Amino acid sequence: MIAGLERPDAGRVTISGEDATGLAPRKRGVGFVFQHYAAFKHMTVRGNIAFGLKIRKRPRAEVRARVDELLALVQLQPFADRYPSQLSGGQRQRMALARALAVEPKVLLLDEPFGALDTRVRGELREWLHRLHDEVRVTTVFVTHDQEEAMALADQIAVLHEGRIEQVGSPRELYDQPKTPFVMSFVGAAAQLGDRWVRQHDLDLRLEPAAGAFEARVERIARLGFEARIELQLADSGTVWAQMTCAELDRLELERGATVWVMADRARVFAGD
Repeated sequence: MIAGLERPDAGRVTISGEDATGLAPRKRGVGFVFQHYAAFKHMTVRGNIAFGLKIRKRPRAEVRARVDELLALVQLQPFADRYPSQLSGGQRQRMALARALAVEPKVLLLDEPFGALDTRVRGELREWLHRLHDEVRVTTVFVTHDQEEAMALADQIAVLHEGRIEQVGSPRELYDQPKTPFVMSFVGAAAQLGDRWVRQHDLDLRLEPAAGAFEARVERIARLGFEARIELQLADSGTVWAQMTCAELDRLELERGATVWVMADRARVFAGD
């Protein structure tokens, strides 16, 4: 709907203060990057980037200068004459971004652009995109299911659930001040103890009973480098995961089958939950 490929059933799409709801996609000034590149296989990298400028009948010298500028910006100068099939996934996505930026859009719309890439390449492209945005300074709408991606890139996040906006705010607001259980559990890891919600790193495990603590049995321990995750079976019912440093885990000397008591620090209770 932002790009004009679908019509909204209700409401308006406003871009730069102007109603764009009835505008054709080519007149909206939206640069679109798809998850699976949507590259023209028969064109070189240079040809793909130049496509939008050529159909707008820009002068040849202007097209070449703009393409050269973008090739440098996305660090693809050595690959300008290659075809998409000769590029890595990360290189193809950088080509797609350059093609979207070529026409100097008012809005850059990225629809899960890193979804088809492996974890390492995603991380590298995320950092690269952050630096690129600092240079280009174009309003960017980034669609993703990856919470870490959203938290790392966004100034403002809208969390959608079943077609409804649950909350809009900065990454810090969504993490520290979630308004619904869904936002609490979706933006960062969370656990539920009775009617209380708590971040997994705010769970305090003790070896002795304490007032207000929940008795639990250690089911599994997963060491994840610096951190460790402990699966706990609560005595009354339910399972939760606790998160701590490996140094803290070693200090507690926890083993599978051990009994612990779980305290909930900084817990939240949601009305109507």
